[in-house]
Order: sequence, then structure tokens, then C-alpha cells
Amino acid sequence: MSRDTAAIVIIGGGIMGMSIAYQIARRSDMSVVVLEKGIGLGEGSTGGSSAITRQRYSQVESIRVARDGNVVWRNWSEYTGLAEPAGRFHNIGVLWMMDQDADDVAKDRDRLVQEGVDAVMVDAAELSRLYPGVSACMVPFDLTGEIAHECADGDAFLIERDTGFFDATGALLDVATAAKGRGVDVRMGTEVVGVTVNAGRAGGVTLADGSTIGAGLVINAAGPWCNRINTMAGLELPWSLVPTRVQVIYRDLPPEVPRPIPVVGDAAGGIYFRPEAGDGQIILGSILEEDELETADPDNFNTAADRSFIDLKIHALHHRLPALPHVGVPGGMASLYTVNRQDVLPIVGPTAIDGFAVANGFSGHGFKESQMIGSMMAQWITGERADFDTDVPMEFFAVDRDPIELDAHTVLA
Repeated sequence: MSRDTAAIVIIGGGIMGMSIAYQIARRSDMSVVVLEKGIGLGEGSTGGSSAITRQRYSQVESIRVARDGNVVWRNWSEYTGLAEPAGRFHNIGVLWMMDQDADDVAKDRDRLVQEGVDAVMVDAAELSRLYPGVSACMVPFDLTGEIAHECADGDAFLIERDTGFFDATGALLDVATAAKGRGVDVRMGTEVVGVTVNAGRAGGVTLADGSTIGAGLVINAAGPWCNRINTMAGLELPWSLVPTRVQVIYRDLPPEVPRPIPVVGDAAGGIYFRPEAGDGQIILGSILEEDELETADPDNFNTAADRSFIDLKIHALHHRLPALPHVGVPGGMASLYTVNRQDVLPIVGPTAIDGFAVANGFSGHGFKESQMIGSMMAQWITGERADFDTDVPMEFFAVDRDPIELDAHTVLA
């Protein structure tokens, strides 16, 4: 039943907003309304996510959030309470080919193992045994074709054995179903055009049809549209949250390419890739900051991948998978996520406006972190803990924190 008042209104029905709603509902009877301006689930960032569940990060808190989230992805049916969920976890592992020497790879492995991640270090011979279709060459590949390439194997590589990827749209459908089953009111095709703020306190929202919903707490989980909502509330932030266009390529993966193929992060080619769920395609994207393109209007951007992007990145893929035949025409698409330009970490929690909270700026990490961000928010809102919770404090992502210093501001930070 729709309501004109609720304890909590969540703006944005992607994986983040829906996960916050579900995490609140699974531990309390608070009335929750989720408002999504799209007419279907997954029209925003979630639908374009590669949904890789890797746990290797530069910050230990980010490792722990991803690790705790990985427990959820591995126990999805138990977590959602759905006997036959639409989404499925694909435990194919993540292979990191970051052109590090053996000592640095060992340090990476040790810090992950210390946090409970099943990580191992392998040399080129072991890599070839585990993944015979993946070249161990770590000589940077000249994508222009102007420099002759001579391969040489890297010394050491890192593998996360307990992770891989999840079905992104299936996950969103499942968490929405689970939330609705616990009484969450999810409204599609419902655009928020105003946030009511009186005397420094948010009190609800105004919808495009002129109706209003009163609320004790309004949460902005609007993804690339987050700045629009924050402006409606009169919230000024010191963070640059930039809607950013990112591209992925789809390439047939014929039977002659040796399996298995894990998720691969490839520094030599500046790419990442993974097989699609049916194992008949490869999804390919960039790990380079230069390929993240700022977008002025999240409602109007080119949703097709650029031919120049496809032509360059496909060469890097063929270098990494040498048995991949040079036939067929790869396609691609573009979607948006929101990059926090200061430190590529999100801002989560209460703001200077009482009754107005945010979960914004995930910089490409949002899918894998969504269930644990929901856990943090729900613990803060309800004061209750539940199974599958994280112990990482929400304050690590606080709106009023200082930016964290990072060596590189990329999707891999």
C-alpha cells in the first residue's frame, strides 16, 4: 500500500537504495518507502555494473567491507530468504596481473590473508597451469601498434580464490523482492522533484505529480543523480561527486579459447575482463582513470561504447588471451557511476541537514559494497544488529571526514 507518510524515504531504487531498505526492514518494523524514477529495476548504475566482487583494495576498511559483502554473495539465498533467487554468485576467482615484483605481491597476499581473504601468490608456470588460456606476459602493450611487442612473463601474480562476480540485475531483483516481502513500499516511475527542509531539518519529499511524502528521515541513494537531490535539500558538500561515463565491451568467447578464465585485472593492458555467466562472452572494461569520462547530464549521455575505445581495448584483450580468434565484431555499451574525485571513496551517513542522509560517490565500488553499506546504515538507523552485518564503522565513510590520501585515484584504489 502506498503511503503519504513514512518513517524513512529512500530516493533511488538501484542496488544501494534497495539494499538499505532491505537491511532496515529485516531488523525493524519501520515504514520504508523507496522512490525510483525509472520504470524498471536496474536502469541506472546497477544495470551497467560488471558486478565483480573482488576484495583487493588499498585501504584495510575497504577490504573488510568487500570481504563481509562477499560472505553475503556466497550465501545469497540465506541472506535474502529466497528459496530460488534470480541472482547467482560465480566463484571463478580474481587474478591480479599488476606488474609487481614478488615481494610486493607477497605483501598484497599477506594483508588480504590477514583479513580473512583466500588469497595466494603464483608464478608464471603455476598461472599457466591454472589458466592455460591466459598469457603471463607483463610487458606493457602498445595499443597504437607503433612499437613491436616482445613478450616476457611476469614474476608473480595474486589470485583471490574465494570470489568472482554476481549477476547484477538478478541481485537487484532479489533484494527488491526480499524488501517488499518485509513490507517495504517500492514505487517505480516516481520522480522526486523537491526535498522539504524547514529550520535545518528535512521533513519529506515532493514528487513530480505534485504529491508529497512526509518522512522522519530522507536518504539520498540516487547514484549519478545524487547532486540533483542534494541541491534540492540545500546541502553543500566539500566533495566533488561526478557522474562519470564508463564503457564496457562484449566479445564472443568461442570454445577454442582454453578455460577456465577468471576475472582478470591487467595492468599491462590497462583493462579488466571476465566471462559472462553463460561462458560464451567476455565483458571487457578499462582500469585507467583517463577512460572515465565526466558527464554533465546523467539523463543525456551516449549509451553506446565509442568505436575508438573498442578498437584499442580489444587489442589488449587479444594480448592477454592469445587463443582468442580475430573474428567477429565486438559491441559495447556505456553506463554511469559517480566518482568522488577527492579520494574515490563514498560518503555515507548523516549530513549537516538533520533528517537527511546520503549514500553517494561509490566510484565503481557500489555493487560489491551495497549490502554492507545497507548494514551500516541500518545499524545506525535502528540501533539493531542482524546476521551478515559488518563491523566496519560507518564513520570511515562519513560526510565530514577528511579525504584519504591515495597513490592513485582509479577504480582499483
